[in-house]
Amino acid sequence: MITVKFYGLDQFVVGRLSRELTPSLAKLYEVDEDDINFVGSSSMVFHNGVEQTSWNIYIEILAPLKVKVLQDEVASFVLSSIGDLAINKHLTFVYYSEDDRYKLLNKDYPRYIASDNLVDVDDEYEDELDEGDGPDQIYTGDIFADVKDKLK
Repeated sequence: MITVKFYGLDQFVVGRLSRELTPSLAKLYEVDEDDINFVGSSSMVFHNGVEQTSWNIYIEILAPLKVKVLQDEVASFVLSSIGDLAINKHLTFVYYSEDDRYKLLNKDYPRYIASDNLVDVDDEYEDELDEGDGPDQIYTGDIFADVKDKLK
């Protein structure tokens, strides 16, 4: 398992990078694409009290020790692939022994959510609500309609 963590870069940009870079990273590391994951938490970078987000980004790649021989090639690929998404890019590799990694996959479910296994949940009550009755809706009708009818 190889995990690419980004700090100081918009999480949705990291999502796009995941889609774009996973096939090439899997090929470089000679692993299946299912063994590559990106983490793009909502994070900000600060230096001396001043926000640096997207000016300075920090990337960590967590990988098995056996792939350390590919470090220079992977670093070159990742840093060049980010392009102008950040002014300054910092990349650190963190290696682990495969003996120190555990996983528990639920065999009753697919390993990853994908477009072909998304569940579309219908809200049975949504159609029954009048305008403005839902918890996140604003009523835009005439709130004095009943009063006006009584005054006529």
